[in-house]
Amino acid sequence: MKIVAICGAGIGSSGILKVNAERVLKKLDIEADVTAVHLDSLEMARDAQVILTSAEFVDAIGKTFADVIVIENFFDTNELATKLEASLG
Repeated sequence: MKIVAICGAGIGSSGILKVNAERVLKKLDIEADVTAVHLDSLEMARDAQVILTSAEFVDAIGKTFADVIVIENFFDTNELATKLEASLG
């Protein structure tokens, strides 16, 4: 499974989201490859099953077959766990 964390400029906030998503996925016993990218690298998200991002970037992501999950607080692992578990079941 491929999960992509997307931010707007560099890889700062998407890097934080990536690390926290990996921690949550490990606790949920879900194997996935999590990648951090910025909006200019959306091509890397083409084959992702899940995209993690903030609300401000949803429109920029555009049409996708991936489940786009909006994360309000990139540091809140409980929010991440709840939303990833709901998406990945």
